[in-house]
Amino acid sequence: MACGLKIVGCVGMLLSALSMSPVFAGTPGARANEQVRGGEYLAHLGDCIACHTAKDGKSMAGGLAMKTPFGVIYSTNITPDVQTGIGNYTFEQFDRAMRKGIAADGHNLYPAMPYPSFAKISAGDMQALYAYLMHGVEPVSQPDKENHMQWPFSMRFGLKFWNTAFLDEAPYKAVPAKSPQWNRGAYIVQGLGHCGSCHTPRGIAMQEKAMSQDGDDGKYFLAGANIETWHAVSLHNQWTEAEIAKFLKVGHNSHASAYGNMTEVVHFSTQHFKDSDLSAIGEYLSTLPPNAETGAIKPKAVTMVKEVDLYKTRGGLGYVQFCSTCHQTDGRGVDTFFPPLANNSSVQSEDPTSVIHVVLSGWKSAETEQAKRAFFMPGYNQLTDQELAEIVSFVRTQWGNHGAPVTAKEVRKVREAVGIKAAEPSNFEVLRFAGMLSNPNADQLIYGMRLMTETKTLLPKQVGDELVCNSCHLNGGTMEHAAPYVGIAALFPSYAPRAGKIIDFKDRVNGCMRRSMNGNPLDKDSREMLAMIAYMDNMKGNFKEGVAIPGRGVGKIDKSIVPNVGNGKKIYKDQCAACHGDKGEGMKQADGRYVFPPLWGQQSFNIGAGIAKTYTAAAFVKNNMPISNTLSFPLGQGGLTDQQAVDVAEYYTHMPRPDFADKSRDWPKGGKPADARY
Repeated sequence: MACGLKIVGCVGMLLSALSMSPVFAGTPGARANEQVRGGEYLAHLGDCIACHTAKDGKSMAGGLAMKTPFGVIYSTNITPDVQTGIGNYTFEQFDRAMRKGIAADGHNLYPAMPYPSFAKISAGDMQALYAYLMHGVEPVSQPDKENHMQWPFSMRFGLKFWNTAFLDEAPYKAVPAKSPQWNRGAYIVQGLGHCGSCHTPRGIAMQEKAMSQDGDDGKYFLAGANIETWHAVSLHNQWTEAEIAKFLKVGHNSHASAYGNMTEVVHFSTQHFKDSDLSAIGEYLSTLPPNAETGAIKPKAVTMVKEVDLYKTRGGLGYVQFCSTCHQTDGRGVDTFFPPLANNSSVQSEDPTSVIHVVLSGWKSAETEQAKRAFFMPGYNQLTDQELAEIVSFVRTQWGNHGAPVTAKEVRKVREAVGIKAAEPSNFEVLRFAGMLSNPNADQLIYGMRLMTETKTLLPKQVGDELVCNSCHLNGGTMEHAAPYVGIAALFPSYAPRAGKIIDFKDRVNGCMRRSMNGNPLDKDSREMLAMIAYMDNMKGNFKEGVAIPGRGVGKIDKSIVPNVGNGKKIYKDQCAACHGDKGEGMKQADGRYVFPPLWGQQSFNIGAGIAKTYTAAAFVKNNMPISNTLSFPLGQGGLTDQQAVDVAEYYTHMPRPDFADKSRDWPKGGKPADARY
C-alpha cells in the first residue's frame, strides 16, 4: 500500500454471475442505517470504487480493464441493479463470493479478485459491507463486459484446485501478545486492505507466497513484487507509524510519493480512513522486519551532492536541466508539491522498474481533501534511453541513496513494456547541458550555465532582487517560448528600440542585470560576463542572422484582449499563489534560498523589465505557467486560456515593484509599447 499501484482486483472481479435471489426486504431502521454507514466506510477500506468504476464511468458499475499475464479481466457491476448488478444476491451468496471466490451460480471467480484476503473479514463487517452495497449504492443498469482470457485460463474449472491448494477461509484471528491497535492494523492490511495483492510476490500458480508474516513463508509477505509494468516496493520499509499514516492520508511523506495508480488508491480509499485506523496500519507495518530490499535503503541523513557529480557528469547535468526545477539540486523536492528523491524508497528500490516507468510516462499527485489540486510531472520519453539511464542512475546514487545504476537496455525494456515510443522530433531543438562536456571549453560553458541558474548566489553584488536568469529563461534557456537562448547570439549586434541604438550581446545581458535583476551591470570583460556569453554563444547552434529561429522569445498573444483585473486576481489565487505566495512573495527553501521567485514587491523585477509589460508577461504565462499543471514536456507547463493569461498578467505586473532610475532614457526615438509601465 505504500508505493504505487492500484490493487489488481480490488473488491474486485466481484460476483460476475448475475442470476440471484432477492435481497432482504423492509425499510431500514436506525440500526440498519448505521450498518449501511459502517459498510460505506468498509468499502473505502476495501477500495471498491477504484476497481469497480471505469474511467468516466458510473460509480461501482464495473467495466474497468485489468491486465493480467493471461489476458484482460473487466471489473463487474456491483451496484444493486437487479438485472445487471448484484441486486438479487443473498447475503450467503455474497459471503461465499467474498470468502471463497464462488459466484451465485457456482462458477469460480478469478483470484484477480483478492478473495483470499477478503476471507479474513469478520462476520459483522461482511454483513455491513453487504448492507451498504444493497442499500447505500445507486443502482446502475450496465451489463458486464466479457473477459478476454487466453486458453486454457479462459476455462475456470482449474480454479477449484487452485482454491484447494492456496485458499485459507479462516477469518483473521487476533494475536494476543500484540496491542489492539496492532491487531487492527493487521486486520486491515491482511484483509480488506489486501495490500499483499500487489506488494507480495507471486508463486508459479500466481498465488501470493504468503498471506501474513506468520510461518516459514512469512518473509515473502509484503516483501515487494512486480505487477504489470510496475514494481510494488517492499513495505518492510522501516518508516515510522506517523510517516506511514501521513503517506496514506495525503499521498506523500518525506520518503516517497504515491505514483501510478496508487494515487487513485489514496484518492478513493486511504484518505478516507479514520486517523485511528491509519495509526493502526502504521503501527503494524512499522513492526515488519527489514528484508533484502529494504535493509540496504534504511532511511538516513541526506547528504549534499558533490559539484563534480552534479556539473561534471552527463547524469548530473541532465538532472540539472530536466529535474532540478521541481526536485531541487539537493534532491529534497518541495514539500506538499514535488516529491523528494533523496531517501526515496521507490527511487532506491532494488528493482528500478517503477522509477523508470514514472520518468517515461509521467506522474500525477494524489487528489485529497487536504490537497485538492493535483500536480503533474510530464513523461520524458523525448529523451533517449541512454540519457534517461544516465539521469535515473544519478538519482539512484546521490544524496545518500543506495540504488544501483541502470542501463539503457533496462530503460528500453520498460519503454517497450509500457508501450511508450520516443516522441516525434519538433522544429525546436532542446539542446542538452550534457553536450557541453565534449567541448574544449566545457568548464567555462558550465560556469556560464550556472551563472544563469544560480545568478543570485554567484553574483550577489550584481543582483538586487531574488530572481535568477532562469526565472524567465526556463531550463537554462533551452525551452521553446520561454525566452530561449537558442540561436539568439546570431542576432547581435542589433538595433534596440528601447535603447535607441545598436547594442551588442553584452549590453543586452547588462540590460537584464539592471532591469529584471534590479541590480548592477557586469564588467563587460569579466570572467563572469565572458562565461555567460560563451554559454549563450554555444546555444547559438547553426543559426545565422536572417534565419528564422523556432520557439524564439515568449510567443505572441492578441493585444486586443481587454484585461479583467478582478478575474486575474482570482486566477492568481487559484493557479499561481501555490508557488509564488499569496502576496507575490515567492517560495523559499528551509535554508532561505528561493525555490520560486517573488512576482512583486522589492525583491522582484523592476518596472523597466520586459516582463513588466502586460502582454509580454501574458505570452510568457500562456506558454509556460503554471508549471506541473499538465503533461506538457518538459515542465508540465500551460493550461490557461489567452484571456486568463492576460488577466493574471495585468494583475501581477501592476502590483507594487521597484522603480527603474533610468526610465526617462528609454525609447529616445519613440516606439514605446502601449503596455509599458511608464
